[in-house]
Amino acid sequence: MSKFELAAEEVKNLKTKPSDNDLLALYGLFKQATVGDCNTSKPGIFDPKGRAKWDAWNKNKGVAKDAAESEYVALVEKLLGRSL
Repeated sequence: MSKFELAAEEVKNLKTKPSDNDLLALYGLFKQATVGDCNTSKPGIFDPKGRAKWDAWNKNKGVAKDAAESEYVALVEKLLGRSL
C-alpha cells in the first residue's frame, strides 16, 4: 500500500472533523491525484457545495499526480499530528 493509499484510509479515522477549508483541500488534492485535471463543468449557482468542491479540485489544475499525492499525504499527516 502506498503512502497515498494509507493516507486516504487514515483520513477516515480522524478524531476531530477537519475544517471546511481542510476538507476542500483534501478533496481537491485527492481528485487531482486520482483523476487528473478537473474534467467537469462548474455546477450552477444553486449548488454551492458542488461549486466549492469543483473550485477546490480546479485549483490544482496542472499539478502532477505525484505532486498531488505528496501534498495530500502531507496534509493528512498534519491533520493526524504524526507521520505515516
